[in-house]
Amino acid sequence: MPTNRPLAGIRIVEVEGIGPGPFAAMMLADLGADVIVVHRPRSGPVVGLKERPVTDRGKRSLVLDLKSDAERDVLLKLIAHANGLIEGFRPGVMERLGLGPDICLAVNPRLVYGRMTGWGQDGPMAERAGHDLNYIAMAGALWSSAPEGDRPTVPPTLVGDIGGGALYLVVGMLSGIIAAGRTGQGTVVDAAIYDGAAHMQNLLMSIAGGVEDGPSAQANPLVGAHWSRTYRCADGGFVSVQCLEPKFYTEFLGKLGLAEDADFVNHQFDQAAWPHLSDRLAQVFAAQKRSYWEQLFHGSDACVAPVLSPREAFSHPQNVARQTWHEVDGSLQAAAAPRFDGHTPAPPADIRARGQDSDAILAALSDHSGWPESPEN
Repeated sequence: MPTNRPLAGIRIVEVEGIGPGPFAAMMLADLGADVIVVHRPRSGPVVGLKERPVTDRGKRSLVLDLKSDAERDVLLKLIAHANGLIEGFRPGVMERLGLGPDICLAVNPRLVYGRMTGWGQDGPMAERAGHDLNYIAMAGALWSSAPEGDRPTVPPTLVGDIGGGALYLVVGMLSGIIAAGRTGQGTVVDAAIYDGAAHMQNLLMSIAGGVEDGPSAQANPLVGAHWSRTYRCADGGFVSVQCLEPKFYTEFLGKLGLAEDADFVNHQFDQAAWPHLSDRLAQVFAAQKRSYWEQLFHGSDACVAPVLSPREAFSHPQNVARQTWHEVDGSLQAAAAPRFDGHTPAPPADIRARGQDSDAILAALSDHSGWPESPEN
């Protein structure tokens, strides 16, 4: 692992899971941590998952059967020299495997034990099944996703699994590792998608006029407004519009030739007028192709942008300049984020096959009691 990245020298053990746990571990690996993912034995592919998912990039792979006493002991040897552990099982599963926090922290008192769940480690929902949509619905984060009277929109899993889950787990892991460096004492990080999704709503709670109950459209001033939505173009493409500030809204109207239209000028924040004004703008945007609107608003502060697929984003001049999207073996991957001054962003790391590093890691563990160093070091 290159030594010039921010998390160089940090060692993470990830017990294979799905969704936010692997994403959090990938993010730590992107930033330079040495991550060993412990894959479970399996006889065939998992439906809906790639054999080499992007979330495994930059990690070494070790296959262990954690129901085996001998192979569980191998994991404990790794944990003894790790800074952090990430697991995403329901509460109690790791304890039943003999790998709960008490055992792991006894082996390594400085360990930061990261637990990724939907509902958290306690409460009446803790052991219930759920998915992204359920967690953000119960947390209040889905409430304001649709105009009044419409059904709440199903957002991408970015809101719950990644926003409320993985990113909060990363913050928790890094905070715990910093604290362990200062105090010598590890901790358990209880990262629940439910908690993180609720925490993100504090931004809406800070907006004047936001409400904690009542019509959902009033809870989020960015939902339902004619200046905050997407519009279909003549070719079937879409553009996004979100000119919240009056100066940007004025520029938006000017670009559309509506700067003198009293309905638009006088009713930017009049919710009663939003449906009618949205219908008018829908007709305007439907009259031209997306490329026309891209050219019209290019270089302006009207806060209008095309809705692009990842493949289209890859070809956009912003990506050509910034190299956020990469093509690897015919598939797209987004580069590590955030970036750091003085460090050139590295291209996406290799995705190792399941168990590809098992022999090397096991051999290293049998030779000495330390962490098996990556051959890249």
